[in-house]
This record gives sequence, C-alpha cells and structure tokens, in this order.
Amino acid sequence: MRLLPAFLAVLMMLSGPAIAEVPEVYDFDTRAEEQRYQQLISELRCPKCQNQNIADSNAPISKDMRDEVYRMMQDGASNEQIVGALVDRFGEFVQYKPPVDNRTILLWAFPAIATIGGFLIVAGVVWRARKREDEPPLSAEDRARAEQILASQSDKADRR
Repeated sequence: MRLLPAFLAVLMMLSGPAIAEVPEVYDFDTRAEEQRYQQLISELRCPKCQNQNIADSNAPISKDMRDEVYRMMQDGASNEQIVGALVDRFGEFVQYKPPVDNRTILLWAFPAIATIGGFLIVAGVVWRARKREDEPPLSAEDRARAEQILASQSDKADRR
C-alpha cells in the first residue's frame, strides 16, 4: 500500500508526453467560409518548416498564422488582403505561388527558357551530325598522307 502513491506519481509523469495537443476548432457561419479558410491555409507556407503548408504544420508560428487567417476572415478581409498581410509580416516565402512581377519573372520564365535551350542544343547536335555526313570523303592525296602517318605510328610501336 505504501508503494501505490509512488506508482501513481510515476504513471502520471509518464503519461504527460502522451497527452496530445488539441487541434484548434474554429466556428464558421457557412460551409463555403470553412472551405475558403482551408484553401487559404493550404496555400500558405510555414516559415519555419520550409516546405510544409500551415494547415499541416504543428509549428507554433503556423498556429499563429492560422489564427490570424481566421481572425482576418471574421473581420471581413478578402483573400488578397489576408495573403498580403501575411506576406508583409513574414515575406514572400510564405506564398507557394509568388506573383509575376519584375523580381520573379526569371523564376516564372526559367522552365520555358530551359526547355527552349534544350531543344536548341539538340537541334545543334543533330545539325552538326548531318553536316558531317554531307562532307566529301578524303581526296586521294589526303588518304595517302593519312596512311603514311598511320604506317609511321605502327613502325614506332613495333620498335618498342
């Protein structure tokens, strides 16, 4: 009987980490509002987790961002205003799809540039290969000179 309180104390200490974090519950007036919220939090990136959206992240900053999205939605902010406020606060990194502007045009254009460049390289290789096929064969004089060079090389190899 004297061990029972100690046993219960150890059991309580071990069960502490097993208590899961309760997910936040937000009240929405309509199903469309809830879907809008889900869409917004799935399109915003967690600044701490790098490549995880704030909907899936357990980081405290993601929870703060979800709370901010919910609060701004309740205040009547548009999607652009919500995303704009979070970009102002955390930087453009939080957007999975950065806007097309002077600073990001290369980011958006790079796949097309790389594809066109690859096609040009392949076309150049094919063009060179076809050009080589069209070259005339060696003249009799060039052929005799090449045979002479090869013969002198084979003589040197035989002497070794």
